[in-house]
Amino acid sequence: MAEHRSMQRAALLDAARALLSEGGTEALTFPALAERTGLARSSVYEYFRSRAAVVEELCEVDFPVWAADVSAAMERAGTAEAKVEAYVRQQLELVGDRRHRAVVAISASELDAGAREKIRAAHGGLVAMIVEALDEMGHEQPRLAAMLVQGVVDAAVRRIELGAAEEPGEIADAAVSMALRGVRG
Repeated sequence: MAEHRSMQRAALLDAARALLSEGGTEALTFPALAERTGLARSSVYEYFRSRAAVVEELCEVDFPVWAADVSAAMERAGTAEAKVEAYVRQQLELVGDRRHRAVVAISASELDAGAREKIRAAHGGLVAMIVEALDEMGHEQPRLAAMLVQGVVDAAVRRIELGAAEEPGEIADAAVSMALRGVRG
């Protein structure tokens, strides 16, 4: 019985990822989850009390996987500058991944304060990954710089998701340049 519940929960989360990546937060409804999984709508409530609960669990499950991908890319880099580049590029490579699309859609969702705090803490953990590299590069305020680098990544993600005129590779190159060299290019 526990295995069946676990499989149903995983199917619901996968359906939620698909709905979020296809249609954003508006598409994530309990009737849509029920339809995607073949469950009765009332059964969805046995697993999640609200949309916010679905979103919160997606973050708990998916964000660590995403962060691990970024961390692994950084570990393969040899220098502090290469680690910053890997941090930027790996996040931008994940843009097409359903987990990433769900996390982005989630950020626009109406969540309670507890869920928002969990997401903020997870995001803070991601940003903390490059503080040491920025410190090694001699930045006077590595924590502030890390937040600003993440802002560049977030802007590049939005640009890619909008289907900008530039190719994703061009956007990634520009984001890396901005992160490493600022507006001087």
